[in-house]
Amino acid sequence: MVTKLYIDADACPVTREALAAARVQGVPCIIAGNSTQNLERYIHASDPREPQDPSRPDRGFWVDTIQVGVGADSADFAIASAVTPADVVVTQDIGLADIVLGRGARAIGVRGHVYNPLTIDSMMFIRHEEKKVRRAGGRTKGPAAFTDEDRERFSHNLARLLREAHQAG
Repeated sequence: MVTKLYIDADACPVTREALAAARVQGVPCIIAGNSTQNLERYIHASDPREPQDPSRPDRGFWVDTIQVGVGADSADFAIASAVTPADVVVTQDIGLADIVLGRGARAIGVRGHVYNPLTIDSMMFIRHEEKKVRRAGGRTKGPAAFTDEDRERFSHNLARLLREAHQAG
């Protein structure tokens, strides 16, 4: 099975780093985002837009985009319907990470946190409880500012995940 990298580009601060990792490791990449975004801005003019050898789509890097409607979670649904167990998904959405893990694929957050099937249920529970607090008018703590260390951790862990996925496939 061909390993592909899917990027949930809605509010993703590491799209460039994810594409760079895919280029280095020769992994096809699909960027999904809503139609209000210019997803093409991340793609180099020299990047192939489809497999160079259609009979062997596992041979090297290429990049494509999936533009979805503006509706909530549209990019998530597009990724969830396409992902296979060989794939890696970049997302900050815990719900999408849960679906991806359930399909046997790998998921990583934008700060470099590798989502784990053993802990995703507790993360989903915390998300649910925090959402209940906010709906009742309460406040919950937001995320810390995104740092250079987050970006480095992401790049390092994504490179490892892509190697592992490729070796497993």
